[in-house]
Amino acid sequence: MANLSIRSVSKSYGAVNVLDDVSVEVEEGSFVVLLGPSGCGKSTLLHAIAGLNPIDSGTIVIGDRNVTNLPARERDVAMVFQSYALYPTMSVAENIAFPLKMRGLDRKTSGEKVDAVAKLLQIEPLLGRKPRELSGGQRQRVAIGRALVRDPRLFLFDEPLSNLDAALRTELRAEIKRLHQSIRRTMVYVTHDQTEALTLADKIVVLKAGKIEQIGTPLSLYDDPDNAFVAGFIGSPRMNFLKAKVAEDGKAVLVGDASVDISHLTTRLGIGQDVTLGIRPEHLDEKQGVELALAVDVTERLGSTSYVHGALAGGETVVAERREDQPRFGETITLRFLPSRTRIFDTQGLRIR
Repeated sequence: MANLSIRSVSKSYGAVNVLDDVSVEVEEGSFVVLLGPSGCGKSTLLHAIAGLNPIDSGTIVIGDRNVTNLPARERDVAMVFQSYALYPTMSVAENIAFPLKMRGLDRKTSGEKVDAVAKLLQIEPLLGRKPRELSGGQRQRVAIGRALVRDPRLFLFDEPLSNLDAALRTELRAEIKRLHQSIRRTMVYVTHDQTEALTLADKIVVLKAGKIEQIGTPLSLYDDPDNAFVAGFIGSPRMNFLKAKVAEDGKAVLVGDASVDISHLTTRLGIGQDVTLGIRPEHLDEKQGVELALAVDVTERLGSTSYVHGALAGGETVVAERREDQPRFGETITLRFLPSRTRIFDTQGLRIR
């Protein structure tokens, strides 16, 4: 087990900057998720940590070793890929034991390690099967077992659940969380799925176009985003963003005809200044507060909760959570929210505090 230090790492392909001065500290035993949309550089960064991709500048330190220029085999890391990459002619036990065979470990010790990993992952009945006889979830457990058996200092996961259906993703997500809590090894996990990030991570690194937008705990990113990108990317359904203008007294912003108090902000805004007001769907179902009229378009019923899609008088689309009533198409309903629940952003998307 080891900590990981990524210091001012940059990587380009021609004129395209894939990683731009990225720095991240991963504490020993923690679970860190690299989160962002496709093309943001998260997998490139993970491959750089593994030694699969040379970097242009910067430093990567694992534990007390500078591994920046070391080949992958000397970094003592194990990686689980999106594709299972199992050997089809080998049994499950042989696939898991393969890294140990490459190290020249004796058969008895290797067998004991394979059995221990299989027990931990609850795949003991599968040891004699071939990969073609396994489901997708079982194959990914085997791939995780092959990484575990190496007992590396650092575990790297590159979107390991993206090929699975929704039910299996949920199941394996919980298993990976239990695994980390059980072995307490340092893990770095790449995903574009913010639900995976929120449920798995001790710390999330949000990337966009090769740059870090924000680093923090799942709750801090959700409640206290630094910018509109993070606010919109974290949370499902995403945060609503409404055009607003600072009122003449400077103590409120106007959303249509509604006045939203902003006296809690420490930053003084200019009268008439254009801003964006962010409010999450679950905060639009208060008993009292600022009121907005919503013309209902679609209602999604999800058991005890519904999500109502509609438009405000100004034409802006909004998604609101409803816990009691389930409005129908064509109805006009009243949304209520507390000013303290809103987040204010400038025209460049930066948070105003």
